[in-house]
Amino acid sequence: MKHIGILQALEHEPAEPIQYRLRLDDEKIALNELLGQRIEISFLDEYRCIYCGRKTKKFYGKNNSCYPCFRDLPENDLCIVKPELCHYHQGTCRDATFGEHHCMQPHIVYLALSSDIKVGITRKTNMMKRWIDQGATQAVAIMEVPSRKDAGDIEVILAQHVKDKTNWRKMLKNETADCDLLATRAELVAKLPEPYHAYLIPDPEIIPLTYPSLSTLEKITSLSLDKQATISGTLIGVKAQYLILDSGVFQVRKHAGYKVAFAV
Repeated sequence: MKHIGILQALEHEPAEPIQYRLRLDDEKIALNELLGQRIEISFLDEYRCIYCGRKTKKFYGKNNSCYPCFRDLPENDLCIVKPELCHYHQGTCRDATFGEHHCMQPHIVYLALSSDIKVGITRKTNMMKRWIDQGATQAVAIMEVPSRKDAGDIEVILAQHVKDKTNWRKMLKNETADCDLLATRAELVAKLPEPYHAYLIPDPEIIPLTYPSLSTLEKITSLSLDKQATISGTLIGVKAQYLILDSGVFQVRKHAGYKVAFAV
């Protein structure tokens, strides 16, 4: 069966294991049910901005935008990747309404174990989604703060002691460090300036996460529609935003906005 549409980031919901869906326009294809089956993804030579849907000859920025959206939207401002640079309080946000709903909301500073322990931040309402998108096998909250900038400031401090990025190859090979999240959390809290301690979450719970998988690749080969028009292989797992095939791994979010044909 063949499905055609504009590819979007994988949709998922917490379960045991996590349930994944591939999105093509408004169609959603259950991926867990396709484990062990051969799939094929073909690029149909068309790009669409993930924000406005405008057809574009190429994408701008990491979010696959057309140029006007890359230039104007707050989602593409530098402070999105460097939250400590949030400038909402200066009155210079590209869109004040966006700032109120995205940045001036409670944020969680957390630790996640995907390859090694990393520190990260996310909106409180986005916590579980963020952990799954990073391929975390365990995660624990450290504190809840009033805004994105507060979280970014704390992340900068903690990133001096633990990593703030995931080794995606190790994550996909299920190579995780043997770490104690609660012990690491306690060590990091002791390094924070006293005023931040008021935001600590008492008695946090470690959240375990498992992903649909039949087997693990020994060697990780990245597959891209920019290098080959058709990608195919047997689906052996899904983790973070990756389809894991016996032929390599396909990062779905990276290809959001590509028009494709998906065949099983």
